[in-house]
Amino acid sequence: MLFIFVNQSITVTDAITNDTAALDVGVILDLGTWVGRMTQSCISMALEDYYSINNYTTRLVLHTRDSHRDVVDAASSAIDLIKNVQVQAILGPQSSSEAEFLVDIGNKTQVPIISFSATSPSISSSKTPYFIRTALNDSTQVKAIAAIVEAFGWREVVPIYEDTDYGEDIIPYLTDAIQDVNARVPYRSIISPSSTADQIHGELYKLMTMQTRVFVVHMTSSLSSRLFLIAKEVGMMTKGYVWIITDGLTDLLSSMDASIVDSMQGVLGIKPHVPKSEKLDTFSTRWRRKFLHDNPDIDRAELSVFGLWAYDSVWALAMAVEKVNTVKPIFEKLINAKNSTDLETLGISQIGPKLLESILQTNFNGLSGEFWIKDGQLQSSAFHIVNVIGKGGRDIGFWTPALGISGKLNQTGKEIYTTNKDNLRAIIWPGESTVVPKGWEVPTSEKKLKIGVPVKDGFSEFVTVKKDPRTNATLVTGFCIDVFKTVTDSMPYAIPYEFVPFAKDDGQSAGGYNELVDQIYFQIYDGVVGDVTIVANRSQHVDFTLPFTESGVSMVVPIKGGDRNAWIFLKPLTMDLWLTTGIFFIITGFVVWVLEHRINKDFRGRPAQQVGMIFWFSFSTLVFAHKERVISNLARFVVIIWVFVVLILTSSYTASLTSMLTVQKYQPTVTDISDLNKNGDFVGYQKGSFVYELMESMGFNVAKLRPYDTPEEYHIALRKGSRNGGVSAIMDEIPYIKLFLAKYCKKYMMVGPTHRTAGFGFAFPKGSPLVPDISRAVLNVTQGDKMDAIDRAWFGTQVFCLDQGGSTITSDSLTLEDFKGLFLIAGVASSAAFLLFLLIFLYEQRTILTSEGSISQKISSMALKFDSEKDITSHGSKKRSPERSSRGRERTAADYDTSTPQTPTTCISLHQEDMVSSQEESFPCTNPSTRIQDIPSTIETTSTN
Repeated sequence: MLFIFVNQSITVTDAITNDTAALDVGVILDLGTWVGRMTQSCISMALEDYYSINNYTTRLVLHTRDSHRDVVDAASSAIDLIKNVQVQAILGPQSSSEAEFLVDIGNKTQVPIISFSATSPSISSSKTPYFIRTALNDSTQVKAIAAIVEAFGWREVVPIYEDTDYGEDIIPYLTDAIQDVNARVPYRSIISPSSTADQIHGELYKLMTMQTRVFVVHMTSSLSSRLFLIAKEVGMMTKGYVWIITDGLTDLLSSMDASIVDSMQGVLGIKPHVPKSEKLDTFSTRWRRKFLHDNPDIDRAELSVFGLWAYDSVWALAMAVEKVNTVKPIFEKLINAKNSTDLETLGISQIGPKLLESILQTNFNGLSGEFWIKDGQLQSSAFHIVNVIGKGGRDIGFWTPALGISGKLNQTGKEIYTTNKDNLRAIIWPGESTVVPKGWEVPTSEKKLKIGVPVKDGFSEFVTVKKDPRTNATLVTGFCIDVFKTVTDSMPYAIPYEFVPFAKDDGQSAGGYNELVDQIYFQIYDGVVGDVTIVANRSQHVDFTLPFTESGVSMVVPIKGGDRNAWIFLKPLTMDLWLTTGIFFIITGFVVWVLEHRINKDFRGRPAQQVGMIFWFSFSTLVFAHKERVISNLARFVVIIWVFVVLILTSSYTASLTSMLTVQKYQPTVTDISDLNKNGDFVGYQKGSFVYELMESMGFNVAKLRPYDTPEEYHIALRKGSRNGGVSAIMDEIPYIKLFLAKYCKKYMMVGPTHRTAGFGFAFPKGSPLVPDISRAVLNVTQGDKMDAIDRAWFGTQVFCLDQGGSTITSDSLTLEDFKGLFLIAGVASSAAFLLFLLIFLYEQRTILTSEGSISQKISSMALKFDSEKDITSHGSKKRSPERSSRGRERTAADYDTSTPQTPTTCISLHQEDMVSSQEESFPCTNPSTRIQDIPSTIETTSTN
């Protein structure tokens, strides 16, 4: 095997004293590449800077080898360094494919392999513990790329990567991250590093024939340079395309040729975040000066993150060696046989395990930021999002695992993860466009979606299919069509489609809406757009988007004017309320009579007079005209409650009657759907609508159902009526009813309960990825001004003159239910007072109840006691002597003996007695000579004597 040695060993100006131990370290780079030459200069400067600043007892001696971008050369160099130089660590190799083999050598010999540029996720310390990655794993950037895809709402992404371990190893991680943001990878484009220009042309043309316009490029700078030059040549760097490059390519933009960068204008990229510092600025200036001096063939040089990682790796290794502080590192030889291979005779490093542990525990702030090794690799913090503009990349934002996409780092407040594209600065897309690409365009060779539309004669405002007489082209217009076009235009990607009428060869409809939706299930149509209602039986075979119209099925019937009549004063109250009120008037009057009869003269007298008093007292409270005094406290309690009830009743009655007399009313001819079925009336519906099945499920006689097509046919059928060949009502969906009422609002009205439906929706095959995206777009359109504009364009400004919003028509009369609580209070009050009085009365007459005699005799005695005047004097009446007459007591025949002539003195005496109780009684004297008008003179004569 031929070994090519490059005499690049770093000579040390300071002599190594006896107190300083030298540690040999191998360096394997691709010195023919920009990254190799840049990192070589960074490594030499790192060694110089470390030993010029720090006190040390050990010193690294670097031995550099060139792998020439070849895996075999890289492996041979590693074997040579370990066997002949006995290096205790190796910095490199540069590429992931080279590292794949070297890590096995490192594990076998226990020599740490420290790579600052091998970023492939397939190499990990879990499988190869002696591999230390001082760079970021490629898998750490896939979430940042997915966040960009999610922020702009793209739903399909095609990765373009080179056919190497470096290109392929990231794809599983990238695919998973894209799927996590509800996007998918419909195709993977693999390009070999050895592909010719024609082969790259062919692959790009293949991508152009697809719908997807979002590409993620993950490849080395040499292959990507060829890719973007050809992409610009074939027209794929124009408006509508999206290109995203990974960090390995973004970080090298500054070192690319100007023509290559010019072909990448508008590309988005991500790169690791490197904190700005004075130390970094000073080093960048020194490095640029040194690099241009050592490489005069290079005109411009910009430091990349790979150089910073290489610089920090040397510092980490030097610090780890100082901690180990081993003076005489040796290799333990395992096999000394003559026929052994080089791999078998390498031996095992004696300080390898300690050195590995020391490196993994090293933590410091380097040029690239915090140098922190976990699980054998450098940990990431944040990524820059870059937009390629002009001669390089312009930072437009950041991505972090905690905050997602943000405009700046170290934001204050709560850490909330977000992927809002508004957090980014303005982006210039390919083709110098400022409009966000949809990510999906209609290619010329792509098959368009076949969207079925219904063919119908009536309600053309929703969907209309016509033939252009000149071009014979099919024209599809209408409210539903405009909504669908607006929805698809607002989506983040394009949907190629064409409308296909569901019609026969003669242009007539090929079936109803159920048959139209079934065409999706039979794979004849890719979707259905129109006034298609979302119902359960249809959703079993297709998926519907969210509805874009209001829902519900209701009934429209003719209206009749509210003509007034002579008996309108009875309408404010329903019949049951009138009867209940009258009954309570009688009950209340009876209770008050019972409570007042024994103690109040106004409630006594002949039976006919007492019955009249019961009715008079209670009904007079209706107008608050009762003049009778109420003495009993129980009666007063009952009257107060009843007067309150009467006040509420009269106020409500007055308000209702006033409304009936001042407001013109319209009433429907039918108020209940069940009445149509009971009366055997004919009912109309829209031909082909699911309403037929709905009415059939409601128990309607199918022989009584009549289909119609247009609003005009609705009008004619309703005008004729069920008895004259028409219908008594029309059952249809609310959008159609509103359109119908907009033309005939003074003749018909919408009544009855609304049977809920989901409204109109767009139908697609089961599991279609378009359904969730279109549903979200439907929400955006229906909640904005665009929907109002579409409504006005097709329906105008509809003013319903009868305020018909689909509410149920109810009676204007007040019902018993409205006053149930009042009557309950009045009933309880009267019953309680009556029962209390009854208990008191029975207690007072307990001697009668305990006396001997039949029940009838006891009841008769109790009745006589109740009708007696015994309690009159005990309820506030003035007491009188037994010989004097009192108010309320009927005089006996002895008091008014008309057979005996009465003298004036007798008449005066009797009159004076009665004046105490009442001045309204007639004087009892029968002698004309002693009438009441003669009394004053007699009294005067007497008094003078």
